[in-house]
Amino acid sequence: MSLGVPSSCQTLVPQVGMAAKRITQETFDDVVQENISDLGMDPEEAVIEAVQQFESQGVDLSNIVKTAPNSASVDGEEPQHAVLQTLDSLQKAVADADSGAVDELLVSFAEQCRQEMAVRYLAGQKGAYPAVLAACRLACEEGCSLLKALRALSALLDGQPDFLDAPGQELLLRVLRERQDDGDLTLATIRCVRQASLKHEQNRQDLVKGGVLSLLVRAVVRHGDRADVVREACAGLRFMTFDDDIRVPFGHAHEHAKMIVTEHGGLRVLIEAAKAFPDDCSVLREICATLGRLSVRNEFCQEIVDLGGLNFMVALLADCIDHQDLVKQVMSAIQAIAGNDDVKDAIVNAGGTDLIVLAMTRHLGSPLVCEQSCAALCMLALRKPENCRVIMEGGGALAALQAMKMHPKEAGVQKQACMLIRNLVSHTRDFSQLILEMGAEDLIAEARAAHRTCEDVAKAALRDLGCQVELRELWTGQKGSLAR
Repeated sequence: MSLGVPSSCQTLVPQVGMAAKRITQETFDDVVQENISDLGMDPEEAVIEAVQQFESQGVDLSNIVKTAPNSASVDGEEPQHAVLQTLDSLQKAVADADSGAVDELLVSFAEQCRQEMAVRYLAGQKGAYPAVLAACRLACEEGCSLLKALRALSALLDGQPDFLDAPGQELLLRVLRERQDDGDLTLATIRCVRQASLKHEQNRQDLVKGGVLSLLVRAVVRHGDRADVVREACAGLRFMTFDDDIRVPFGHAHEHAKMIVTEHGGLRVLIEAAKAFPDDCSVLREICATLGRLSVRNEFCQEIVDLGGLNFMVALLADCIDHQDLVKQVMSAIQAIAGNDDVKDAIVNAGGTDLIVLAMTRHLGSPLVCEQSCAALCMLALRKPENCRVIMEGGGALAALQAMKMHPKEAGVQKQACMLIRNLVSHTRDFSQLILEMGAEDLIAEARAAHRTCEDVAKAALRDLGCQVELRELWTGQKGSLAR
């Protein structure tokens, strides 16, 4: 039996060529209720039917809680989703300064927000942020759990950094300054900082102006024996160097990285911190990722070497070569510091190239490791003919071509491998014939045909290998003009 389009969503059919439409939670809930009351469906069946109806109309349901609201707790009230019932109770408990109830409700609210983004979004639309911030203030004044309040705030901010306002920023900075000896509070607060900084340039800049960089570095030092705090503080520092907010034309990523290094001694602190966790891959992975983000200037790359960071990375690659995620981050850090030509030589002299090739061969099935390995070798080969010889003798070109065979649909692998091949032969043409005998021409041609992003690098690689390449001359300004 065709059920047709319910009355609550008859106006939502998207027009041809229009982007996917969105609806409110109330609209979705109304349709679910119609399916239950008018069509006799059970709640689960009613939700499934509503989802199918809206999706068939091109409606985006990513921010919709796809469960039936709970029955009203009081006669005459509308049914509500569990998170909104908890939020209502939390608001009342905060208004009554009922510390015990606030503590219990904050725990429930945080657990509900962690379920999925749609739950957090619904709570946020219904005033959750001011309620949780008020709970944080109450915790500071009345002695209820600030830790529970911060954990609830972190859960709410996950994917919703826009909620954090100036009072919220001031609260987080104050907790980091005044409660810095409390490891659990520090961890929860830094997690809030990290959630509020992802894809939000203004929050990053405001927090940096408020002194968050020194507080994050200090947390690494003060809680250097706690893996969870060190890992979270490193992530917080790394997030401050992101340039991921599409709403702003220019970010301060480079300036923040420079401040972490020059004003707060970040490189030394991170490298020292790694010594306390020789067997904790999660901490070491985060430290390597952060070091890579801080390698934005020639002198910073050299400083990492001088502080023992290169020896640390090479040893890590040798000792933990079976840990795929860690290997990828070490490769990324090595690529970053290899932006300095002197450091390139230091990496090669330390045996880095052999370890990179070994890691790529060991994890040939991982496109991310293959891509990052090729990128690291590509950087080591750039403008360094002697390094190219070491890479060739160590089997780097063959490993890269094997990666291309293994991952023909992965544009990143194909592009980085093409760039590596090009760098290997651009100043040392003697390698061209060896690489061609490995089957490079066909693989590069296939990458060029399959991936638009490989067009230029593939042509350059083929050209430098001595292969026949059709090169189209771009407009030179002669024989006419752009005017029509």
